[in-house]
Amino acid sequence: MIITIDGPAGAGKSTVARALASRLGFCYLDTGAMYRAAALAALREHVDWNQPDDVAEVASNVNIHLADDRVFLDGEDVTDAIRTQEITAITRHTADNPKVREHLVVLQREMAGRENVVTEGRDQGTVAFADADCKFYLTATPEERARRRLLDLRARGEDATYEEVLRAQEARDRRDANREVGPLARAPDAIELVTDGMSIDEVVDRLVQLLPGKR
Repeated sequence: MIITIDGPAGAGKSTVARALASRLGFCYLDTGAMYRAAALAALREHVDWNQPDDVAEVASNVNIHLADDRVFLDGEDVTDAIRTQEITAITRHTADNPKVREHLVVLQREMAGRENVVTEGRDQGTVAFADADCKFYLTATPEERARRRLLDLRARGEDATYEEVLRAQEARDRRDANREVGPLARAPDAIELVTDGMSIDEVVDRLVQLLPGKR
């Protein structure tokens, strides 16, 4: 069974998807982490971001592996390294790259083909797994999403203001919605859930309640 969870940044997709997978005994597939890892690899290779073919070549020649909520790049655990503001700012160069997306979507399908999976990202229900058994679209108000992102950054010891986070989020939302390949969009058959004011457990409980009729 494949369950997709899409939605904008800060909607709680990663945390909810991980918790839902744990609740169901499914594997969790963090596709956003794959694009972040590819961006980190390109950064380390000092790739010219204005040369998308070079970015794609790096992405296709590294090994990105997800296991036990950890992200590995050529065997190195980069789970924390890919969550910095620096990597967040440059991940658009891999997420917006058609060749990178094509390569990583193939990897995502290979990973999901072997397991029961909860997968989350921006285009899981529309592109990567358009025939998924169940699709969810999580969202929240921009203000709530920015507040959550700020808390995450401060928990990792990074300095940022609410205004800075909100501006960066607004720019990212525009890019995600207007990407030529795999834009952020709610699949027509996805169930939408606004998560403002809900705890992680409450969101997961609600998704579980919605599952039986979709199985």
